[in-house]
Amino acid sequence: MKIIGITGGVGSGKSRVLSFLEEKYKAVICQADHVAWKLQEPGQKSYIDIVEYFGKSILNENQTINRGLLGKIVFNDVTKLQKLNEITHPAVKNYIKEQINIEKEKGSQFFIIEAALLLEDHYDEICDEIWYIFAREDVRRVRLKESRNYTDEKIDSMIGKQQTESYFREHCQLTIDNSGNFEDTCTQIEKAMKN
Repeated sequence: MKIIGITGGVGSGKSRVLSFLEEKYKAVICQADHVAWKLQEPGQKSYIDIVEYFGKSILNENQTINRGLLGKIVFNDVTKLQKLNEITHPAVKNYIKEQINIEKEKGSQFFIIEAALLLEDHYDEICDEIWYIFAREDVRRVRLKESRNYTDEKIDSMIGKQQTESYFREHCQLTIDNSGNFEDTCTQIEKAMKN
């Protein structure tokens, strides 16, 4: 089974690339964000540790974590963000490793991991190769405004917190340019999947 890591800046079109890989190649898609949300459900280990550290004031009436409120708490507090990451990231990585073993036993051909912090969290240790989904900043800005109604200020803030293009290009084995039409992107992916 081939394990491919997918990363890139916000608005680069990673979700569309994942959908294409799932549809065309029957790839198993594993998104770190979704795993983190699953592990933050009541009764899960991350949930218990997060509530213990941040307190019950972050809970909704139904006892689920209010992710919006938690996000606001950690957004401007580096110490609290670091603590949240210390709770969340190792649990997510362990879960993904378990899923890889399950899919290997099933005989799956491709396992795709998508994570914003793929490189920082050293997923290169478990991936056969890492792809950087690139899109020019002007393209990303238009996408974020159209698909998520983000303001320029919010986009500036998000882009400012992410790694630079040169960092991604230096640390990834392959760059897929998703700035133009998606047919061109698909051609690049198809070429990469043959290697």
